[in-house]
This record gives sequence, structure tokens and C-alpha cells, in this order.
Amino acid sequence: MSSTDTASLHTDPSLFAGVDVYAVAGNPISHSKSPAIHQRFAQQAKQLMHYGRLQPDIDSFAQAAQSFFAAGGKGMNVTVPFKLDAQNLADVLTPRAQLAGAVNTLWKTEGKIFGDNTDGAGLVRDLLAQGIALNSARILLVGAGGAARGVIGPLLEQSPKSLIIANRSNKKADELVKLFADLAGSKEVALESRTLADLEDVAKTQHPFDLVINATAAGLADESPLTPEAVANIFVPSSFAYDMVYGKTTAFMQQALQRGARVSDGLGMLVEQAADAFLLWRGAQLGSAIDPRAVLAKLRS
Repeated sequence: MSSTDTASLHTDPSLFAGVDVYAVAGNPISHSKSPAIHQRFAQQAKQLMHYGRLQPDIDSFAQAAQSFFAAGGKGMNVTVPFKLDAQNLADVLTPRAQLAGAVNTLWKTEGKIFGDNTDGAGLVRDLLAQGIALNSARILLVGAGGAARGVIGPLLEQSPKSLIIANRSNKKADELVKLFADLAGSKEVALESRTLADLEDVAKTQHPFDLVINATAAGLADESPLTPEAVANIFVPSSFAYDMVYGKTTAFMQQALQRGARVSDGLGMLVEQAADAFLLWRGAQLGSAIDPRAVLAKLRS
């Protein structure tokens, strides 16, 4: 790696006098589209700011983040594998960050570091922008890790008919059902867990789903969490399949297409969660000045 590459993976706010500095932290991070997205938002909203990258060593996120804020950094997006570290670092967590159990957005104000999670809100806004009705929908969420946990609250807020969390083993899915039981009850949503094997069983999974969200990272390895038997059981042509992985047609998306369903990758979620973070940092009044769908269209072109 050349010295210029190394420099591009470490943003020092003290080098940008008179400019508010933000960054995205992850490892690896060189592939991140966040700088391009936030640059576009800054242009749209006429904001003077710099947005760079940070690649802390796996075990030194807290140190890198504290140095960034101490040097004058204003805010930070956080991606894999640091969302739990970011939660531990924050002095104050928003209610949705507490529910999500992870933080993807940090900012410093009045000497305190605040943590929020904009992933679920970003997913919901992308789905709605694509014309997917969530109210009264039957939703299947595949996976029970951090990515799944981060979106359950915002999905329940949309009052679907049911939300099924399916995972290889029951344990993690059951924990999430318990954690979100009160919210599901208040929205009158049937919240249940299944194993992935249960999806193959017509007696246990009696209806196909309106929306199936893959919150596993299987797509990164060109794999799908679903067997052909499960696919035949859960998808019909009116279904919509959403993979949080972006930048390619994943094996999961291909399975859905073969059943005649519509599909989407997670790029729109990335843009919409970034828009939420941008407004947290720069002010909600800029909501009408930025156009996430135009930024998304540019990234897709």
C-alpha cells in the first residue's frame, strides 16, 4: 500500500482549518461509498465540510475515535466491525440506538459523544421510496445478528401484520423476539422466531411473504442462507426480496428472481441512513435541501 493510500485511510481533523470534519470508520474501509454520498449531500445543501475515512486496527477503535474527536472531528459514521465498539464509546445513546444494540453514527457536542443508529430508518425509507407497503405486510427477516437487530424497531413502527425472524438456530432469534415483544405488542404485530429449517416446512410456514429481507452477510461470499425448499415456500411473484448487501445481484436475489419476485440490493439503505446521519450533524432544517434518491441514482449510473 502506498503512502497516499495509507493517508486516505486516516483523516486528521487538525489538517482542515476552518472546515467541519467528518469520517467513516471501518476495517476495511477503502471500498466505502460514504465519502462520495456525504460529499454530494454537502454540495446539495451548500455545506462547507470535509468527509474522509478512518481505518482503525481491529482492537483500537475507541482510541482512534477519541483521537479524531480530540483533534476537532465533528461526527463519524461507523461500519463493520465497530458498531458495538461505537455503542460502548458513546456517553449518550438515543432510544433507537439502545434498542438496536449498536451505533452507526457518532457526534460530539458540549463535550459529550452521542451515539445513534440510522440503519433501520434508512431501510424503511428506501423500501417506502421503492413503493413497498409495510403497513399490514407479512415480513420475513433472515438473520439475527447486529444488522437484523438494528432494523427491527423501525420495521415494527410501520405496523406490519407480522414479522418473522429466521435464523440458523432459535436462540438468537428468540432473544430478539423477547427484546422487541413490548414494541410489537403496542403495534399489534405478530412477532415470532423460526429456524431456517422451519421455512422449508409448510406446516410451520404456511404463507409466503410480502417482503423478505436478508440481513445475513451470506451475499458477500456469493451464498444464500435459504435452501431451494425454503425459497419455494416463501416467495411468490408478488413478493419483494431485499438484500442488505449492495453492489451486486446476490444468490438470495437470484433465488427470488427465479420465483418471479422483485428484488433490490441495499445501496438505497446505505444512502438513506447516510442522509439521516447528515441531518443529525448539520441540522434537520436541511431535510428539504438534500435529495437522497438523486444521490442514489448517481451512484447506480
